[in-house]
Amino acid sequence: MREILWFRRDLRLEDCAILAHASNDVLPIFIFDTNILKKLPKEDKRVTFIYHSVLNLKQQLKTIGLDLAIFCGDPKTIFQQLLPLGFSKVLCSVDFDAYAIERDKTIESLLCMERYIDAFLLDPKEHLKKDGTPYKVFTPFYKSLEPLWSSSYIEEYQRNKALQKIEFDYDKVPTLQELGFEEQTLPNFLYQTPFELLEIFKTKVNQYEEQRDYFYCDGTSNLSVHLRFGLISPKQLFNAIRTLPSTSGVECFIKELFWREFYNAILFHFPKSEVENFNGANLIWEEDEWVYEKWINAQTGVPLIDAAMKYLNQTGLMHNRLRMIVASFASKNLLLPWKKCEEYFALKLLDYETSSNVGSWQWAASTGADSVPYFRLFNPYVQSKKFDKEAVFIKRVLPELNPVDAKVLHQENGLGNTLFISYPKPIVSIEFSRQRAIAFYKNVANL
Repeated sequence: MREILWFRRDLRLEDCAILAHASNDVLPIFIFDTNILKKLPKEDKRVTFIYHSVLNLKQQLKTIGLDLAIFCGDPKTIFQQLLPLGFSKVLCSVDFDAYAIERDKTIESLLCMERYIDAFLLDPKEHLKKDGTPYKVFTPFYKSLEPLWSSSYIEEYQRNKALQKIEFDYDKVPTLQELGFEEQTLPNFLYQTPFELLEIFKTKVNQYEEQRDYFYCDGTSNLSVHLRFGLISPKQLFNAIRTLPSTSGVECFIKELFWREFYNAILFHFPKSEVENFNGANLIWEEDEWVYEKWINAQTGVPLIDAAMKYLNQTGLMHNRLRMIVASFASKNLLLPWKKCEEYFALKLLDYETSSNVGSWQWAASTGADSVPYFRLFNPYVQSKKFDKEAVFIKRVLPELNPVDAKVLHQENGLGNTLFISYPKPIVSIEFSRQRAIAFYKNVANL
């Protein structure tokens, strides 16, 4: 029996479903999918990260007597080329975004597929309310999973050590340039392994609940990119944190892992929410291209928003609290369509994950599952004062504001009275836009 092991979001050897369930002779493969790549700019940092992660996986597989065949192209075409080699099936992890679903349907028409829940802790189709319907609110969803999140260990997949690689040309590896991309410099922590980052995080996890909101300091795990592409599994991460003494920080982090599970379940059960308002609200969003361009180019005149967007554009990173503040400002103060904004994040975020990103944007726009009430808006000036009193983050990203007293940066129009500092005027008044947003939402059904 010959099997294809299609690595996708599981770029690791341990707790790897396909390495556990495979039998006999195998062909491990990775496909740089041109249907995805052709939509990305040549400077996309994620491709650099994935490319080197794939090469590292190839070396790891060699240490256990296997190898990795690396392809670039349309998955359908590649599988058609592999079919004459007599494979009985393909094993892979499952993904739930619209493109992945259609891609897998196509491949399944050519070859039997076995898909495994590998990038998440839960199989969303198996976790429902007592009446058989999916959860739409996080708290009851989370409470119903107490036996899981309070457990000390979740069983991990054990690799089948009897696997044999089939004869194949494993030496042909496309260069990054042949893929159409340029090598990019990544944030320093992405040159560390997930397990190195995990050891660092263990030393500060007790302060996680308090520190995670302060975007000027390094209070998070820095593991979201590695988790997104499967260099570490959610079970491995859960188990590592559960070995620590229970503290508010540990419990808070575990809960965040289950927010990720919740949004994945929402996308699975309500696939249209990827492009439509989850709650069915009929909102006619502003289509002001000038405002949108100001937002994406960090020229809104609001220091915190501009710093967050500039940092995203430069690094592909944005702190979680900044994502909430920025999303609230864009969808409510600027009345930009959440889906258009979400697509921009999809283009830029190194850790972009459809379910979490769509869920978070719909949460901020008050159109999603268990979303923030429509009348609640984050005031960016209040947020910057509360979570970065000395404006460390703002000044780090916008060095032209270094001479300005931090108090001024936490005041609306504060920079307007500052001599010798040239900075864009705010494109919208916070109070005016707040009232406008409330009026915009107020009479809409399903809110």
